[in-house]
Amino acid sequence: MYESSAMLITQTHNNLTFTSFIFFILLITKPTQITMNQLLRRTLSATGPRIARTISSKALTIQLADTSALKAKLPKEELLFGKTFTDHLLEIDWNVDSGWSNPQIIPFDDLKIHPAASSLHYGLQCFEGMKAYLDKDSNVRLFRPDKNMERMKTSCERLFLPDFDGDELTECIKKLIEVERSWIPEGEGYSLYLRPTAISTHPYLGVTKPDNAKIFVILSPVGPYYPEGFAPVKLFADNRNVRAWPGGIGYAKAGGNYAPTIGPQTEAAEKGYSQVLWLFGEDDQVTEVGTMNMFTFWINEDGEKELITAPLDGTILPGVTRDSILQLAREWGEFKVTERNYTMPELAKALDDGRVIECFGAGTAAVVSSIELIGYNGKDYKVPLSATNPDQPAGDLTMRVWDNIVGIQYGDIESPWSIKI
Repeated sequence: MYESSAMLITQTHNNLTFTSFIFFILLITKPTQITMNQLLRRTLSATGPRIARTISSKALTIQLADTSALKAKLPKEELLFGKTFTDHLLEIDWNVDSGWSNPQIIPFDDLKIHPAASSLHYGLQCFEGMKAYLDKDSNVRLFRPDKNMERMKTSCERLFLPDFDGDELTECIKKLIEVERSWIPEGEGYSLYLRPTAISTHPYLGVTKPDNAKIFVILSPVGPYYPEGFAPVKLFADNRNVRAWPGGIGYAKAGGNYAPTIGPQTEAAEKGYSQVLWLFGEDDQVTEVGTMNMFTFWINEDGEKELITAPLDGTILPGVTRDSILQLAREWGEFKVTERNYTMPELAKALDDGRVIECFGAGTAAVVSSIELIGYNGKDYKVPLSATNPDQPAGDLTMRVWDNIVGIQYGDIESPWSIKI
């Protein structure tokens, strides 16, 4: 047995001196004092890359909640975003020595976490927002889950949280959705919101790369973002507070990007505005609106009809809805589609000149959100909605984007973006 183990180490490290050292240790060490596995783990830890497990959906275990502990379900008309949670969650732990543990679906409960965990002190946490939908044939569908996994891996990389296999995590999430299928509300606008989250559980104080981490996924049934139909929003263009900056983590879906926005959002609401339009730099570049990507549809100064949004320069979150809108608009080929920096003075001038057709925000929760007014430097600029129907609460392009993306999400429009579980 020792000979075959030594051969394995030789193949791993391809180093004759190292192999000789292992043989020497084995000769002088009694089997009762240290096992071969212990020796291998300690030696590799000191001399080379650790052999660590990746997430494996095949190793998933399921522990169902007792029937008596299952929660009563609210009527779907009473659902509020993020207030109701299902009966189970997915949990996968990681440590630096052994990698990812076997995934578990367990009854929903509070997390047990050390008070010194660095996610609580230093913001080592990130998350995703996804949805599962029921189509007209009662099939369960996901919308572009690969993009969410791609972004979550980027967020983890930026925060030095451990890497993971996105396809395998998606398979685990599918299993959780199957367990909680009865929680998915039916009807357009209704869905099961999925919140994959990665946190450091490193149980020591000190700003350092964590040795322990956890991924967990919780589910929440939600209703339409606008229960009574589209409701256009009023924005306060904020050039005093900064959401993200070059060299920062604006491109990551990290918790630290959201907490500092609560104060400015509260101030904007006190002034009568719905959301903050985040500006950046001395020239007041248009970046994001609230927690959504911002789009402007206008006639540019060259006389071209153009859909424009800020580029992914490291300060902008690479939204899945954002990417979907850009791809759809380019496929339509009816107007110019541009990703570049543009400024609030440019937008204000275009509004004064009557060249703005419509503006909207885009994100997972709302899909699209129409904008009717922007307050900037003490002046309120009215933003057009529909050019064809003055009673329509959203622009024609906004409605077209909504119809196409929602159609794909619920399986009414065939698309490789809609993944049937």
